[in-house]
Amino acid sequence: MTINFNNIYIKEKNVVGGPYIIDGPLSKYLDYKFYDFYDGEKTSEDCEIKELRKSISLIKNKYDLVISSDLGNQLMVSNVVNDKINKPYIGIYNACASYTAGLFLAASILQNKNINDILVTTSSHNLTAERQYRNPIEYGAPKKEYQTFTVTSATSTLVSKDKTNIKIECATIGTVVDLGIKDSNDMGSAMAPAAAKTLYDHLIDTKRNINYYDLILTGDLGKYGKEIFKEYMKKEYNINLKKYNDSGVLVYDMKNKDVCAGGSGVSCLPTYFLTLLYSELEKKKKKKILLLATGALLSTTSVNQKKTIPCICHAISVERV
Repeated sequence: MTINFNNIYIKEKNVVGGPYIIDGPLSKYLDYKFYDFYDGEKTSEDCEIKELRKSISLIKNKYDLVISSDLGNQLMVSNVVNDKINKPYIGIYNACASYTAGLFLAASILQNKNINDILVTTSSHNLTAERQYRNPIEYGAPKKEYQTFTVTSATSTLVSKDKTNIKIECATIGTVVDLGIKDSNDMGSAMAPAAAKTLYDHLIDTKRNINYYDLILTGDLGKYGKEIFKEYMKKEYNINLKKYNDSGVLVYDMKNKDVCAGGSGVSCLPTYFLTLLYSELEKKKKKKILLLATGALLSTTSVNQKKTIPCICHAISVERV
């Protein structure tokens, strides 16, 4: 399902980056940096709350509503932060696909004449995610080569009816795909088919050629999931991807073996999009971009019960006007 939007723009944005992000290729584009996983707080959850609060505080314009997402159980970080903002609030969870889901929801709501500006936020933290879905790092459990390394960052995107140079043009809502993968470390393989299905549906719905976009960017498939996605598109849909990359392999210095197969997390795609890629849009180096945020819809319960991992991907078309 693809929905077109009329006169919906990105008015303001920022990215707060933490460890590993600040040492990578995006460092000079960050709006604020913190240098360790606790930043003076007692827990990683409190640090994530602090980074999201900082990101929201950097937004200069007013907004009518907040749409927020994180990876914590029951959206704990988003709920705690928005308790202090005193604005209408919607917390959403589509795992790491939540950013594009948030942009879609914001653009849809903005069709209402009484609302003009909506703030879409994301946050993720490496230690918080590791403790919830795998093992606390204090356990010293060895990491697998194909495992991704959750991004520690927070992002804010102000979506508005006020015209700017960056337009949200349309959105394709994804469908759940489950190929039976049970390994929670191997989320790239699990999510790749969902990304392929959404991309194919988007091209069919819009009647566009794959070369319509200057760049197609997936969320966080990582080094191995990226190659699986390309192969899947070729074999299932006879589409060769050329102007394509994955934010998971772009947010870090991939020479650092600590990051394994690359980045993941709900803030992974927006961290890359709102920094270096956004700069390229503003400088007219790119004009049309398709964001394909991918999400593994697992939970702590499903992981412990060895259930398969259903996955989702939502697409947002962004254009410079």
